[in-house]
Amino acid sequence: MAENEKSSGASRLFDLRYLIGGLFAVYGVILVVVGIIDGAAELAKAQGVRINLWLGLAMLVFAALFLLWARLRPLRAPEKPEKPEE
Repeated sequence: MAENEKSSGASRLFDLRYLIGGLFAVYGVILVVVGIIDGAAELAKAQGVRINLWLGLAMLVFAALFLLWARLRPLRAPEKPEKPEE
C-alpha cells in the first residue's frame, strides 16, 4: 500500500496541469497589478480599455480552472499487471 501511495505522489509531482495553472496564476497577478496602475498614456493606446486588467483576470480564471481540474481529477499511476502463474 505504501508503494502505491508513493507512485501516486510521484505522478502528481509531474502533473503539468499544476505547472500550467501556476504559471497562468503568476502572470495573471502581474497583469492585474499592471492593469490597476496603468496611466493615462497606456489607456489612450488601448482606446480607454484596461486590457492588462481584463487579460490578467481572464488568466486568473483560466489558472483556477486548471488547478481545479488537477485537484478534482488527479492522475493515477497505472497498476502493474499481475504475472500469470504457470
